[in-house]
Amino acid sequence: MKVLYRIVAAILAFCIINSCSVLSKVAGSGNGNQNGLATGLALLGLYKAIKGANTGSTAPVNANNLDLSNTTNLLNLGQLLTGASTLQNATPNYTSQFSNGLISGSSNLVNQNNVSSIISSLLGLNNINNSALLAAAQTPQTKSATTTTPAVTTQTTGVSETLSALTGILGLLK
Repeated sequence: MKVLYRIVAAILAFCIINSCSVLSKVAGSGNGNQNGLATGLALLGLYKAIKGANTGSTAPVNANNLDLSNTTNLLNLGQLLTGASTLQNATPNYTSQFSNGLISGSSNLVNQNNVSSIISSLLGLNNINNSALLAAAQTPQTKSATTTTPAVTTQTTGVSETLSALTGILGLLK
């Protein structure tokens, strides 16, 4: 049963990441709202994964508490990085659309007061070497009789820096 679950999770992850890659490649063609929506959903998922059921707590959010063995968390990190990459050379119109989608996707966790700061912080993710993390998000950790995808840890290239940046982003969500 576990093998079947992991196969289904890997297929789902592959489909989601591929659709995100397609969206990021057409950022200039008016998909800012869709990319922002997907990024907002990913940000909300990461926020909830770190805060747990205690989302109303005022305790500081620390992304180093994120379970990197969880496939959903890796997919959300991958989407966050993909969304950030679409902003790198974005037009003002695209950024505005992305902002609207980000607010909607995050269920208003991102709002008009913090959206500019969040976008600036997302742009900072583009300065981190996230290739290993993106690769892990595209092929989530699976185990079979013949292969094992390496686990993502804070020692994986770019992960510690990404989690630090994510802590800063999540700290902006009040």
